[in-house]
Amino acid sequence: MSKRVSAIARVRAQIDELFSSERELGSVLEEVARLGVRLLMQTALEAEVCEFLGRERYARGDRARAGSRNGYGPLTIKTTAGPITLERPKLRGTDAAFASRLLGYEVTRTNALESLVIASFVRGLSTRDVEAALAEALGEGAAVARSTVSRICEQITLDLDVWRRRDLKDLALDYLYLDASCFKMHPASERAEPLLCAWGITTTGQKALVGLAYGAAESEAAWLDFLRDLTARGLRAPLLVISDGAPGLLNAIEAAFPRGRRQRCLVHVARNVLAKVPEADHDAVRAAFWAIFNDIGTAPGEAAVAVARERAAAFAERFGPHYPAAVACVTRDLDALVAHLYFPLEHRERIRHTNLLERTFGESRRRVKVIGRLPGEESCVSLVWAVLDRASRGWRGLTMTPEGIRLLQDLRRELFPKRRKEVRALRREAA
Repeated sequence: MSKRVSAIARVRAQIDELFSSERELGSVLEEVARLGVRLLMQTALEAEVCEFLGRERYARGDRARAGSRNGYGPLTIKTTAGPITLERPKLRGTDAAFASRLLGYEVTRTNALESLVIASFVRGLSTRDVEAALAEALGEGAAVARSTVSRICEQITLDLDVWRRRDLKDLALDYLYLDASCFKMHPASERAEPLLCAWGITTTGQKALVGLAYGAAESEAAWLDFLRDLTARGLRAPLLVISDGAPGLLNAIEAAFPRGRRQRCLVHVARNVLAKVPEADHDAVRAAFWAIFNDIGTAPGEAAVAVARERAAAFAERFGPHYPAAVACVTRDLDALVAHLYFPLEHRERIRHTNLLERTFGESRRRVKVIGRLPGEESCVSLVWAVLDRASRGWRGLTMTPEGIRLLQDLRRELFPKRRKEVRALRREAA
């Protein structure tokens, strides 16, 4: 990367590279947390230099102070999670020495990585909270300027606000995933409350974070309000919606997207099945459950669905006499469990569950567990959005083969016959 690229941009590039790697998501997020500290502190340093010189990087025109930037020098700060190396800006030709209020002249130690990450990004992203976190980590004598903190926080808040209001008319989805995760965020409530989340896969195979909002409860009203906000901003109905089996969510999906197909998350169903079986038989029941849906080499459509139905019947015959409640989890909504079999073979493993969000939500919950309760819903949305937004940039998409594109076109024509212009455009793209 060019030396003219800012230190901040280099840290962001490292984060992007991590998320595009093949590494397991949990370990990636651990390293991103350390880079997040580095990014925050590097941003604060750069902001202090801009304030000291009275101008932005590469800005021309009137100069509030003589002098210019002259590269960087490495500075290693020790934390409880290991050393973090910053790039301390160098200046030349100034009429006064620059001393960072964040780091002073020779600060090389902090108290706790967690205090910086959690207190800064979880406590509402307010100026006072970030100042307190930095003072706690670096000592009262190294408190950062209020203007520097405001500058960092305002940009994060602005990015979230723009994302919440963006136009979705150009976001054409084949698949839409809906899920929620609960966090403690209101002092008046003793229970954890849900954040509703939507992400999708576009007609070109790319993954996209679509929506995130506080929901108060996983009720039909909350989910329907969430989905109506997305459709009001232009989101069109997908071919397939993947979700768990919460009744309120299912009713909202039917109301918002009545013509698309619906896939229940097989991972959620597997958990429900095992919850109704003694632990001694978990391995056998688990293997038999996944055998219903795995390794169906038949071409997508009714033939593949017929194979799964035969296997489900065998599962019911084998376990029904002993575990009827477990078998009912499979048989009572079988249509929604096999919906993924109508779609391209190369997509089946990725469109039959909501695992990606499950893992990311779990990471978010683990990070906030140390403080018990978030101070409000905006803090919670900010934290989870920050994790998901950065993670979504590295999510791997789906392979779109010519045969798969033709199948999706046929399904789109079947489910949405009025979208002929869209079908023709996609056909030209496939050709």
